[in-house]
Amino acid sequence: MIDRKSAPFIKDAIEFDLKLKPYQKMVLNNGVEVYAINAGEQELLQLEIVFYAGNSYEKNKGVALATNFMLKNGTSNKSAFQINEHFEYYGAYCNRSCYNETAVLSLHTLSKHLNVLLPVMREMITDAAFPESELDIFKQNSQQKLQVNLKKCDFVANRLIDAYLFGEEHPYGKYLSAENYQSLTTDQLKEHFQQYYVNGRAVIFVAGKLPADLFEQLNQQFGDLAITKNGQTLPVQLVIPAVQKKQHISNDPTGVQAAIRIARPFPNRHHPDFMNVMVLNTVFGGFFGSRLMSNIREDKGYTYGIHSYVQNHIQESAWMISTEAGKDVSEATVTEVYNEMALLRNTLIDEEELLLVRNYMI
Repeated sequence: MIDRKSAPFIKDAIEFDLKLKPYQKMVLNNGVEVYAINAGEQELLQLEIVFYAGNSYEKNKGVALATNFMLKNGTSNKSAFQINEHFEYYGAYCNRSCYNETAVLSLHTLSKHLNVLLPVMREMITDAAFPESELDIFKQNSQQKLQVNLKKCDFVANRLIDAYLFGEEHPYGKYLSAENYQSLTTDQLKEHFQQYYVNGRAVIFVAGKLPADLFEQLNQQFGDLAITKNGQTLPVQLVIPAVQKKQHISNDPTGVQAAIRIARPFPNRHHPDFMNVMVLNTVFGGFFGSRLMSNIREDKGYTYGIHSYVQNHIQESAWMISTEAGKDVSEATVTEVYNEMALLRNTLIDEEELLLVRNYMI
């Protein structure tokens, strides 16, 4: 019987000898690499096919996003309704996401249904039809969503901080207008699809309770395709940051909140000090007990939450601070952020705080 009169012994997380589950690497017949982690108790898995087909590769603004979104909107043999119905029938979720360098087609499913879902994913990445009617719906919905989002201070701040950091012509800094959506054509999407999906470069990740014949299934469906692990090398883009260091934008004069973004270019995860930066960032603004949260939320009450993080890009990167606060305290919030920066530069982190952060991260 548990002795409830005595408090349990507390052991710091750093004292545990924790090991990450090992991954297995497989290579399909066409050279595409597969990274798999067999873990978990439930008969579930997640699969991601990552194509180097993000907006860094597009010729016209919005083409990469639209192409990725419409993979699920019809093939030569299936309508958008039939594709969605197929995944829903098996209780699965197929999604697509487009980023700066990469574009992803992902699947969440019961492990036993993988064999009936992979053929449809193959069809989507080899035979997407891009029907004109579906593109019209995408353009209309995207423009309406943009119109609503442009009234939100956080949406506007997220767009503009990247443009100020990298320049509006840089893949990381460009953003879409209603005119960009309206000018999209099926021919543009089909060209991008052929070059970066059908004949593109990809890598596959799988995690969960994996079936014993996982490699055979993946090789059967994707091992004979024209995709490869090698592809076009992305040229290094010239970063042209904004000359003005501080920007004040009023997108909604009647709004009561201000979105604050503070950022500077910073080395990405390939830098040898990256792990040290992750610890420092956690202290600064990387978790609920961070210094920014303790000062600006808990002590001053200026915001519900404030966070800092290093952007996850392949080439350039940036260290970002993000929060929303009342307009009347936005300048005071910025001042306190800079105060915390100065404290980090000038005063060593004490052992108690460092232990808390290490335990949290582990």
